[in-house]
Amino acid sequence: MPGVLGVIARRAAPVLRGHVVAQRASIYTRPAKDKIGSFETAVGLGIFSLTILGPSGWILAHLEDYKKKE
Repeated sequence: MPGVLGVIARRAAPVLRGHVVAQRASIYTRPAKDKIGSFETAVGLGIFSLTILGPSGWILAHLEDYKKKE
C-alpha cells in the first residue's frame, strides 16, 4: 500500500503545483518622468510616519488603561 501512495503522490505533485511563474526584477535605469516636489515629499513622509508611529503612540498613551484589571 505505501508503494501505491508514493506513485500517486509523484504523479499528482506536478499537477497540483501548476505552472511556475518566472520572477523578473523591475529595475528601471531611466530618471523619473515627473519631478516630485517638496510638498509631495513632505506629505508622503508625514503619512508614512503617521502610519508607522501612530499605533505605537496610541498604545503608549493608553498604557495605564491596558494595565488596569477589571
